[in-house]
Amino acid sequence: MALTPPATDLKKFFNPASVALVGATEDQRKFGGRAIFQMLEFGYKGRVYPINPKYNKLLGLDCYPGIAELPETPDHVGIVIAAERVLDTLKQCAEKGVKFVTIFTSNFSETGTEAGCKLQHEIVSFARDNGIRFMGPNCNGLINFVDGFAMVSTKAIKGPRKTAGSVGLICHSGGLGQMNVMWRAQEAGLGITYEVSCGNEADIDTMDFLRFMVDDPNTDAVMMAVETISNGKKFEAVARHAADLEKPIVILKFGRTEAGQRAAASHTGAITGSDEVQDAIFRQYGITRVTDCNELYEVAKTLRRRKWPNGNRAAALSGSGGHSVLLADLGALAGITWPTYEKKTADGLRALLPGYAAVSTNPTDLTSALTGSPRLFQDALRIIAADEQVDFMIPVFVNPTVAAIDEVSKLADTMSKPLAVLWTGYCPENPEVTAATLVARGLPVYRDAMPCLKAVSAAMKYGEFLRRRKVAGSEPTRPPDMNAQQARELLAAASGTLTERASKEILAAYGFPVTREVMVTSADEAAQAARRIKGPVALKIESPDIPHKTEAGAIRLGVRGKKAVMAAFNEVMTAAKQFNGAARLNGVLVQEMAPKGLEVMLGMATDATFGPIVVVALGGIHVEVLRDIAYRTPPLAMADAASLLRELRAYRLFEGVRGTPARDIDALCDAIVRLSWLAHDLGDQLLELDINPLVSLEQGAGVRVVDALIVKKAAS
Repeated sequence: MALTPPATDLKKFFNPASVALVGATEDQRKFGGRAIFQMLEFGYKGRVYPINPKYNKLLGLDCYPGIAELPETPDHVGIVIAAERVLDTLKQCAEKGVKFVTIFTSNFSETGTEAGCKLQHEIVSFARDNGIRFMGPNCNGLINFVDGFAMVSTKAIKGPRKTAGSVGLICHSGGLGQMNVMWRAQEAGLGITYEVSCGNEADIDTMDFLRFMVDDPNTDAVMMAVETISNGKKFEAVARHAADLEKPIVILKFGRTEAGQRAAASHTGAITGSDEVQDAIFRQYGITRVTDCNELYEVAKTLRRRKWPNGNRAAALSGSGGHSVLLADLGALAGITWPTYEKKTADGLRALLPGYAAVSTNPTDLTSALTGSPRLFQDALRIIAADEQVDFMIPVFVNPTVAAIDEVSKLADTMSKPLAVLWTGYCPENPEVTAATLVARGLPVYRDAMPCLKAVSAAMKYGEFLRRRKVAGSEPTRPPDMNAQQARELLAAASGTLTERASKEILAAYGFPVTREVMVTSADEAAQAARRIKGPVALKIESPDIPHKTEAGAIRLGVRGKKAVMAAFNEVMTAAKQFNGAARLNGVLVQEMAPKGLEVMLGMATDATFGPIVVVALGGIHVEVLRDIAYRTPPLAMADAASLLRELRAYRLFEGVRGTPARDIDALCDAIVRLSWLAHDLGDQLLELDINPLVSLEQGAGVRVVDALIVKKAAS
């Protein structure tokens, strides 16, 4: 079992007053040489202690043979030596009282070898026992642009130190993080506060760094490029904290292919893919997921402003009709709408533009009149920005004047609505004013339409996420009529795959409306049970060894009359025996036929990262065929359940289409909430839970559990 250390204040990790580097050298062809040279070149003002027994002096600094000989306990120690010597160095750090270490050395668990994994386990155990927190191993270090501290070997910081901005960056990879993202972001004008390339994250992990950057007053948004999320619950806690502070997170999560084990016992296990789950959880916590490195910093340009639109309605204005058409088309793909302007807006534009201009069209073409009127762009921009139908402004620069650029910058800072600039050309009046210089001033500027619109869309979605969180009832509240203790007792008495009847008893304890049913062991008992239930009945085999009765042909539906019920009983028993001659047959369930409705699947699956996951889809065979599935981590509020339902492509079916009645959405959301609390309370004991189908009845008529399957985890 992995050891989870307590939360640690990382201020001295990122901004130490003194630092030692074990393995420092004057040879800049080596990692230790580049790291110490760049630390000094970066302008670090603290005390630096090179450690290497081969030198007395190194780059003009006193060099020491070991940590024990240092004149003080450094706040942070970097280690660049062979893997088999790292543990001994950690022991020296412990004797000296060192609290923070960065282990650059490779050949640990990333090798996949038994020896590498053993070495990593040893250093983790020792560090835990001795109060040392460390980054790595197999990492490329950290860069602090705020305070001027860097312990890395990358050429990405070569030359004069870049000005700190307001965006943090967390990566597993050094090359990708420090060059593909950080360096290119800075090239585009986006300043960085902190960058870490944390490698194996054997101790301090990405969530620790994320917590630090979210809490940091200099950082307004955080970018992440990660291969894995090692601790799902820790991730959720930090993500909730970031949302509370309205600090947006943009993530490039590698590994979009489906992974993980599939369980054969239920539909839920057969359709859950870890990447789909992560996608859903990112949405649940307002995290923007992107697909490439450049999208990280392009989206962060806008999100760092922390100015959120009230909806998804944008307005764009340009002197080019082609740009207007392009934005209209691409904006629709990004989920952006282009509203018709209010009358006063159209009237204001009409007074500025020639008669042939389409003043009500959005995006707006300012026509060739822009060339001969130095104030037209600015005046039109302010008129449109005042329109109540517009949530986001997108001015398009081609060859703007300095005055137009300054006006847009002022407007972006003073108005409550967010603004992003699409700048496709240059400034003929002053070519030194570029997109990058404006980004460095804090203005979101884009060179191409799609990156601009993706960033605008991300801000709109984050604004919507924050508004949902502030709505009354957005916090999960346990329904009062649930008997969790009874459910625990029922589950404790069961083992393995529960029968439908046993599964429904647990669901009933959580307040689910289940169908009336009787378990019988003879055809005569079946006929008597059917007479008491009245109306048509279903007959289903009850066997812990036949979880899917349909596959066995051991189910009959809509059976009426004594003879038909008795015949159905015999048919079900025969089919079950033929399907699995060794199966334990408890008998046959005689069950009331639920009213006709829309079949839904509610489930709980166990995700390797996040644990219990609530799953919702259309029921029956549709779940596997259509793969129209939505996920959340429990517990959920009613608002969460409603949002979960709306993610389904088939959601309109619940509202009623082509003459079909609307479904009881409130009752369905209530069932989802109950399932989420069941997963929250009992999920650590369950492998899966499948309610399929749950019938969603007409508005006001509720829902009904028709079939259910619970699979309990094996005792460890």
